[in-house]
Amino acid sequence: MAPPIPLLAVRGSDGTSLLCGPPRCEQYSSFQRDSRPSRYLTFSRDGTLVGWCNGHSVSVVKCADGSVVSTFDLPKTALLEFSPLNNILVTWQPYTKTQDSPQGEANLQLWELQSGRLIKALYQKKVDSWCPKWSEDEKVCVRSVNNELHFYENNDFRAQPCKVRPNRVVPVCYLYSLRPPLSLSVPVCPRLSPSVPVCPLQVAIYVPGSKGAPSFVRLYQYPVLGGPGAALANKSFFKADKVMMQWNQKASAVLVTASTEVDKSGASYYGEQTLHYLGVNGETALVQLAKNGPIYDTAWSPNSSEFCVVYGFMPAKATVFNLKCEAVFDFGTGPRNAAYYSPQGHILVLAGFGNLRGKMEVWDVKKYKQVSMPEAPDATCFSWCPDGEHIVTATCAPRLRVSNGYKIWHYTGSVLQKHDVAKGAELWDVRWQPFLDGTFPERPIRYQAAPSELGSTQAAPKQAYRPPALRHLPAAPSSKLHEEEPPQNLQTGPGGEKSLSKTALKNQRKREAKKAAKLEAKPDPEPQSAPPPVSHSQSEAGSGSGDPETDKKIKNLNKKLRAIEELKEQQASGKVLQKNQVTDPETQQNIVCKRSNIQTSMVEKIQKEEQLLKELQALQVNL
Repeated sequence: MAPPIPLLAVRGSDGTSLLCGPPRCEQYSSFQRDSRPSRYLTFSRDGTLVGWCNGHSVSVVKCADGSVVSTFDLPKTALLEFSPLNNILVTWQPYTKTQDSPQGEANLQLWELQSGRLIKALYQKKVDSWCPKWSEDEKVCVRSVNNELHFYENNDFRAQPCKVRPNRVVPVCYLYSLRPPLSLSVPVCPRLSPSVPVCPLQVAIYVPGSKGAPSFVRLYQYPVLGGPGAALANKSFFKADKVMMQWNQKASAVLVTASTEVDKSGASYYGEQTLHYLGVNGETALVQLAKNGPIYDTAWSPNSSEFCVVYGFMPAKATVFNLKCEAVFDFGTGPRNAAYYSPQGHILVLAGFGNLRGKMEVWDVKKYKQVSMPEAPDATCFSWCPDGEHIVTATCAPRLRVSNGYKIWHYTGSVLQKHDVAKGAELWDVRWQPFLDGTFPERPIRYQAAPSELGSTQAAPKQAYRPPALRHLPAAPSSKLHEEEPPQNLQTGPGGEKSLSKTALKNQRKREAKKAAKLEAKPDPEPQSAPPPVSHSQSEAGSGSGDPETDKKIKNLNKKLRAIEELKEQQASGKVLQKNQVTDPETQQNIVCKRSNIQTSMVEKIQKEEQLLKELQALQVNL
């Protein structure tokens, strides 16, 4: 059976539409385009439903045939989300107060999707963590309320709060409230499919530090959320004003990025970040990063066995770590601040968006071999297609209000489609239709660019600018502001030694060959060898002749010979000296004279070295 064709949702000032593709996305005939500007659009987790709000109503339709599932008269809705099994639709609108209702209206609403019935209306003033989170089977729902965690079971939101002990057997419907102030992160377990069992619910709880006490993150398995020995893992740390937690798909480990608002050392304007690892098996670690600077992005591989971190002052480093927090592969340095794994986990894209040029590095994760290096200038949005073959990049408002549009790419660097919005219009969002895991199998990676009429945007190597007057001369080695680090394989080989990359092996062979050449050129020591000839520097350091005139001549000859040696060293290093640049033997400084007053050039000086040596030898013989 052939896999389905993914849909691409495009939302902008001229309306909302669904495109059918790739490689070339065209209007989806089963979907009736909405010409009203849409505030928000989202797909259900399995990709069967799509919903959006346009300032007049909230609409939910089926992706397969475009038939309407439900319509809600909610003109103020700004955000919406589906529950994992598509039983509940959650809508949120900004919290407001009126004269008729000084307490404000309940702005978070839970709707039964099929019947359109309102299940529960709640208060949610802040947009942060506005949406409740469910387990994959919808048996447990959790919500953060006023520094408390409220747990519901079986979507029964009419249950009254009841205080229970974490280890006590409780009724089917109950509510958990935990103190002190907490921050919640519920894992994103693998998407439901007949062959994937539902994983147990793991909860990561963050408690900020106070009064000199450290902050800590603890992992629990629902419903045991307290008491001695209840925590599956515990990690405490200082320097944390806020944290960001990211689970892997198997819910077996979580990455915690702790950050401070101010870096007391003054090294960074944007504060200080540290990365911590917690596993449900109790293992915890501080991820050791090889370069100082901010942590730009962390990304889990879909296989949940490794993760990639982009970090360090520009040019930033990118490194892949295993579950033991050991570095597996270092991608070197480059202009990057984001990492994106393909849905199948076989390709990794390192990109530099935002204030960077938009350079993308596409890597084969299994072989750690670079596939392509396209460039997407001014891109503000990046998303992998579920088929693992195509990518969409877009320039969206309000980040950039000019040159809005999107491009469909093949991962080999070919641009398959380019669309620019009309003048005066804006593009707000583009996103692919999601699918269940296993819908699109992994395909072999190609290294040849896919055929395309638009060609490729492969970045051409750039050279330093040279003035026209110097272009006929040999190129001098240019100094770089930052030393570039090449990629390096850090995996340990069978003998316990680290296996080197091709570049490292090449450099190692060069060093060994150079060392061997030196050993061969070195003469064998002889028991009765003649004393080495005295150089001009050694003769200068020796005793004088007693004649002031002779000593003065020897001193001047030594100075001239030293100046010639310096000129020869500069010439060997590749430095280009002008003909009017000579060396003053008295001051050992470079001076520039007029052409008319110059009598000798650099070449003429070097040619006089033999004559000066003969004069020096004659003076030394007469001593």
